[in-house]
Amino acid sequence: MAKVLSVFASPKPKRRFQRGVYLLPSLLTVANMFLGWASILLAMRGDFATAAPLIGFAMVLDTLDGRIARLTGATSEFGEEFDSLADVISFGLAPAILVFTWGLQPLGRLGWAVGFIYMTATAMRLARFNIQGKTIDKRYFVGLPSPPAAGVLAATVFAYPYGLAGWTESVLALFLVLVPAILMVSRIRFLSISTIIPEGRRSSLSLLVIAGVIAAIATQPQVVLLLMAYTYLISGPTVATCGRLKRWQANRRVAEQDYKLDKKQRSA
Repeated sequence: MAKVLSVFASPKPKRRFQRGVYLLPSLLTVANMFLGWASILLAMRGDFATAAPLIGFAMVLDTLDGRIARLTGATSEFGEEFDSLADVISFGLAPAILVFTWGLQPLGRLGWAVGFIYMTATAMRLARFNIQGKTIDKRYFVGLPSPPAAGVLAATVFAYPYGLAGWTESVLALFLVLVPAILMVSRIRFLSISTIIPEGRRSSLSLLVIAGVIAAIATQPQVVLLLMAYTYLISGPTVATCGRLKRWQANRRVAEQDYKLDKKQRSA
């Protein structure tokens, strides 16, 4: 009889709390997806000044849901796949429609194609991350992550929310879309956010840096966000180029040493 009554008994408060904790990352993912959907609707209405920041807020939620899931032990395969699908909307479809309505429309079908290329690159980048996420070095991302790529587009539109009218101006929007799309599917490594903002011993320093960034954004949001977005965009190619130059110089020194050694042996 006691077992029968226990079935109808209300769950314990501790279990309710645990369920709430497990649901929190998924709720943040839903909120992330909603912001992407709202950005699409506002972009189609021509309200670029409001649509662009929503993608930035979606980036914040995308960072929080993963961290909260790891802290609470609420990670799951469902959560990972659900997060990726939400990212396709918030960081693939929403930025593509935002930039298309903002500056690619004068190009006609070419603008359609470029927007579709960006969305496809985002989906490919997320699919590759799902496959390689557990095997690659956690300090780096292979290819530009989709949230920073979307941040480049959103920050540019936010800095100049008036739209591009002429065909010549729209050509600039082509490069704005294609460069992040190419970097997303490239093999260039970008620093992970966990490397830039460590979670361990230097948490107080990280909080101080975050507070400084928030203060700077509050003072000059357009300028600071644009600077942050493009700094991260060029960081990967810059580090890769410097690394190749260092390897080339090292190989050149080794070749020169081998040549001198071979010349001495021949002269002897």
